Amino acid sequence: MKKPVLIVLIGPTGVGKTELSLSIAEKYHTSIISSDSRQLYKDLKIGTAAPTPDQLKRVPHYFVGTLELTDYYSAAQFEAEVLKKLEELFRTHPVVVMTGGSMMYVDAVCKGIDDIPTVDKETRELMLRRYESEGLEQLCAELRVLDPEYYRIVDLKNPKRVIHALEICYMTGKTYTSFRTRNTKERPFQIIKIGLTRDREELYQRINQRVDEMMKEGLLEEVKSVYAYKHLNSLNTVGYKEIFNYLNGEWELPFAIEKIKQNSRIYSRKQMTWFKRDPEITWFHPTQAEEIMKFLEERINQA
Repeated sequence: MKKPVLIVLIGPTGVGKTELSLSIAEKYHTSIISSDSRQLYKDLKIGTAAPTPDQLKRVPHYFVGTLELTDYYSAAQFEAEVLKKLEELFRTHPVVVMTGGSMMYVDAVCKGIDDIPTVDKETRELMLRRYESEGLEQLCAELRVLDPEYYRIVDLKNPKRVIHALEICYMTGKTYTSFRTRNTKERPFQIIKIGLTRDREELYQRINQRVDEMMKEGLLEEVKSVYAYKHLNSLNTVGYKEIFNYLNGEWELPFAIEKIKQNSRIYSRKQMTWFKRDPEITWFHPTQAEEIMKFLEERINQA
């Protein structure tokens, strides 16, 4: 019996994944799973470019607008929940589409995530308090002692990664590195990965334009509505943190908007660096819709 197929459509922010994902899902009469770690939060519609009500009517979407800002969520939870949802969807759909730009979430579903213990609430709260009182530099110095191997490769400017590694060290008495096996897990379905790319100038122009559109759609009002939660990890997100600086009186609004554009462009480069390491991705320009459909048909028929 043929294995069911998961079509994974990926690419940097603003490249044009949404419309193509809808067209593919409509062609195969199937559903879309969002692998965008911020579209999960129901209060962040504008700043995350979440699917519109019309798009949600066209194709059923999963993992969009399901979480509260205060909910703790991880790539490991996403892996478990998506695999369960796919098992259910594949009973009636031989093909399912997954799209989004959150690199770790995509890898969690396609390759599996290491079985790292879930951090308990007490340890998480303790480390957050320490981060707030002692600062990132102190925590980095501690990580260097407790797990020198991970210290050498981690982004030391990313508090989330540093804190998480220390949480595991504290909770288990072992290094975070000892849990990172990097083994690809077998999946009971075939995976076809399509990557969308544009010339850098073209992509940057689209990103800048999209930020302007978000401002017109009411991004400022959306950020104001979640201001009380600005300390949460769910809001440590491009588009929100810059406007928080404006609302705090640190920046002028035009400067904050420019910073959103700049940080979105930086993020798009990080996404491409990550995706380019994956030899399983076949790359297309978003305007090559016909070629993409043909490629998918050939690959699915071979499955």
